[in-house]
Amino acid sequence: MTAVAGLLIRRPRIGRHQSSWPVWLVLALVFGASWIVVNGAGGDFVTTRNLQNIALRSVALGLVAIGQTLVVLAGSLDMSVAYTVSMSAIATSVVMDGRPDRMVLGVAAALAVGAAVGLTNGLVIAGLGVNAFIATFGVSLIVRGALNATFDNVAGSVPAGFQTLGYGAVGGIPVGVLLLAGVVAAAWYLMHRARFGYHVYAVGGNLESARLSGISTLRVLVAVHVLCGVCAALSGVFLASRLGAGSPWVGPQGGYDLESIAAVVLGGVALGGGRGRLLGTIGSVLMLAVVDSVFNHFEANSFLRTLVRGVIIVGAVALYARRGDRAQQPPS
Repeated sequence: MTAVAGLLIRRPRIGRHQSSWPVWLVLALVFGASWIVVNGAGGDFVTTRNLQNIALRSVALGLVAIGQTLVVLAGSLDMSVAYTVSMSAIATSVVMDGRPDRMVLGVAAALAVGAAVGLTNGLVIAGLGVNAFIATFGVSLIVRGALNATFDNVAGSVPAGFQTLGYGAVGGIPVGVLLLAGVVAAAWYLMHRARFGYHVYAVGGNLESARLSGISTLRVLVAVHVLCGVCAALSGVFLASRLGAGSPWVGPQGGYDLESIAAVVLGGVALGGGRGRLLGTIGSVLMLAVVDSVFNHFEANSFLRTLVRGVIIVGAVALYARRGDRAQQPPS
């Protein structure tokens, strides 16, 4: 049986005892509170335009956060995603160079860049045994150096037709949101309906036990990092379509490394690996987008945004830790 066929073998549900509903409940509460605050100040929060903006604001971070969720569930981490986003955006725009006939080639180049960065991360971590934070941070510095040595401003351009990805809509739903939904669906199936997901949870839960049970831990770790790189590359492609070109700072300025980790933790995924649900991450990404929408309405400064986000994340982590401690306590 081939490895690809093995990935698609149906397995029992993973993490059946876990649920992402608390994240979505908090999202509903945050959305309701935002609605009351904005409308109370004379605004109109629940409009088609604002809902579309919230959804679009979730796409770039959501794509990166999906990949980050996969590596965190496997007990790893990826600090290189921000610069992977930048490099992929530049690869897209430079290869396309404004030519409609090179759109497919440009997207393929971006995905290849993301996969190459992810493969490097996975091999260094799993093959050489380097700590995930150190390894991926080192790779991010390499990518950053290459970008800074080659580009000092925006580079290339995407054709007008390609900007439909960033600005177009189908039946009132932004095309970028449809892309995010497709990636979420594929990742959800892979993690909760395929053997690969079972292996990822096993490796994240206990690396040595997974190895002794016959799971190729090296392959799993490399695979999740490659998938993470591809997800970051898709985010770069989306941002290139929004900006009309690629730039070396689009990833770092978006803070997609720390933002994606924050979304993963806020979504209830354990940083130690092996526990959490993909849909929880998506709920937390939407939550952050709703909060950003409120800040934009009141034109709040960036320092206040960072402060509030930090309070939300710390509070959520403390709540999840308290729930975890209670769950592990033996009955009296």
